[in-house]
Amino acid sequence: MALQVGDKAPALLGVNQDGKEIKLADLAGKKVVLYFYSKDSTPGCTAQACSLRDYYSDLQKAGYEVIGVSSDSAGSHQKFISKQSLPFNLIADTDKKLSEQMGTWGEKSMYGRQYMGMFRTTFILDETGTITRIILPKEVNTKTHAEQILG
Repeated sequence: MALQVGDKAPALLGVNQDGKEIKLADLAGKKVVLYFYSKDSTPGCTAQACSLRDYYSDLQKAGYEVIGVSSDSAGSHQKFISKQSLPFNLIADTDKKLSEQMGTWGEKSMYGRQYMGMFRTTFILDETGTITRIILPKEVNTKTHAEQILG
């Protein structure tokens, strides 16, 4: 069951690229952009991460902390962060626990083939960790994602 606007995000978001736990309590008082993406260093995911990187100072001025989530390993995240100069944390959701809790992991289909994968989804959380907005997979524009959030 996917979380909806008005629901609280899970207390433990996961472990970042450096093996540090990211907890909702650590982000109290900040709005959070929690974005789920498929895979490090793929074209769409790179465009999305770079949009958020390029507008990171504007997002911070608006009170947001940005956190990316994929099922890639911490090592993969470290390479992606280094290669793209990303100034924000990436959660290594290798067990897909957070993705399943948030409703972003499920059956996908491409060229008639069914497989399990990540739905590109962004959750905007308020200062208390409550979901105030969800940008669904069909709505996410990877090249202008930061502008979508800043609206």
